[in-house]
Amino acid sequence: MAMLGGTSVGRRWAVGGAALALTMVTGCGGGGTGESAAGACEPASGKVTLQYWSWVPGMEQAVDLWNREHPDIQVELKNTPSGNAGTYQNLSNALKAGKAPDLGQIEYDSLASFRLKEGLRDISSCPGVTEAETRFADWTWSQVEFGAEGEDGVWAVPQDTGPMALFYRKDVFEDLGIAVPKTWQEYEAAARTVRKAGKYITHFPQTDPNWFTGLLWQNEATLFEREGDAWKVTVDRPESRQVADYWQNMIDDKLVATDLQGFSPALYKSWNSGEVVTWISAAWGYSTLRDNAKATSGKWAVAPMPQWKAGEKRAGNWGGSTTAVLAGSPHPAEASQFALWLNTDPKALEILNREGGLYPAAKAGLDLPALKKPVDFYGRQPVFDVFAEASAGVDTGFTWGPTMTDTYRFLSDGTANAIGGGSTLGDVLKQTDAQSAESLRKQSLDVTE
Repeated sequence: MAMLGGTSVGRRWAVGGAALALTMVTGCGGGGTGESAAGACEPASGKVTLQYWSWVPGMEQAVDLWNREHPDIQVELKNTPSGNAGTYQNLSNALKAGKAPDLGQIEYDSLASFRLKEGLRDISSCPGVTEAETRFADWTWSQVEFGAEGEDGVWAVPQDTGPMALFYRKDVFEDLGIAVPKTWQEYEAAARTVRKAGKYITHFPQTDPNWFTGLLWQNEATLFEREGDAWKVTVDRPESRQVADYWQNMIDDKLVATDLQGFSPALYKSWNSGEVVTWISAAWGYSTLRDNAKATSGKWAVAPMPQWKAGEKRAGNWGGSTTAVLAGSPHPAEASQFALWLNTDPKALEILNREGGLYPAAKAGLDLPALKKPVDFYGRQPVFDVFAEASAGVDTGFTWGPTMTDTYRFLSDGTANAIGGGSTLGDVLKQTDAQSAESLRKQSLDVTE
């Protein structure tokens, strides 16, 4: 969750996003999946109640505002865990049972997977949807279209993106005489100093494969490539192995905590106690820290990600979500109306940024006063300046595959085994590469070596 915005950044992303849209249409089988039909999105004649699943902190405030302003279209919110922590599986189960909500939060990397399993509704014929394209950063809109120029429909409304940076305990670094690391080599040196002081530089989770993907992304690694009508799996490649070997060394030398899972009470306790002193995370992470490490208010700061080569300004991307209308919704017109409002209305954008840390995909979101203000929790640092810079350093050539939920599961299971000493992160890449290729074949997709 967070924003890659601005006109120049939008143009840079448009190239990668357009290419992604073209790959998705073939990878997902073209038309015929999901629910798509021109004229099939007529508004209801009476009052409507919509069900919406989301994990954004403070989302209930935005929903309450909508409900006050739209008495004939009421939204019932269900707060859920993050996508790969359970929501995606629950959505899949609900879709199979015919009990899915009208709307769901789905990250860009998982849209194609839900498209492939016929879980999304084409909302291109719903009032106001296609006209809304110009209101969003170019690359984000291309992520929710499948097919060249959206010829295969629009399957969600962009919400935010997640350029990554380094959250760090400024007070601990100063006490230990550690300069903010500008390279990964300096980060490892800092980790050794921190460990000698009885603390950990960070945690390495077993259950956040999309976090690890963000680290790979920074090093210009890709997980999938498109070759004509076929997919090529590139999980195991030199750029990825460099990242895996680095973190395996950190794990082997016990420089990182390996018994803490992302977004867990144990992790939050370690932040509050000062046991863990950095977190490499996305722009939306600013509210995660703020809300769950309150005892450390004023002690954190944000800096760019460490670089593999000194002087570079590359960043990974972790997350970034959409508001999708799910297949089977009896009220796609009203659902898409809410999705558009949620992600373009200035009052809604302000709430979601303030409470949930979202850096919105809507162009109007760039002008939110909150994005310009110093943040008390971070010692009055205007942290979004760092993320604005990070967004410009995200590699636009990164491509999502059509079975990312499978790939993430393979990465997660393999990482758990590696942390337990049963293999290495390098082994995980090789295994995930082979497993992902087989997953594509099971979906009757062409795979090239």
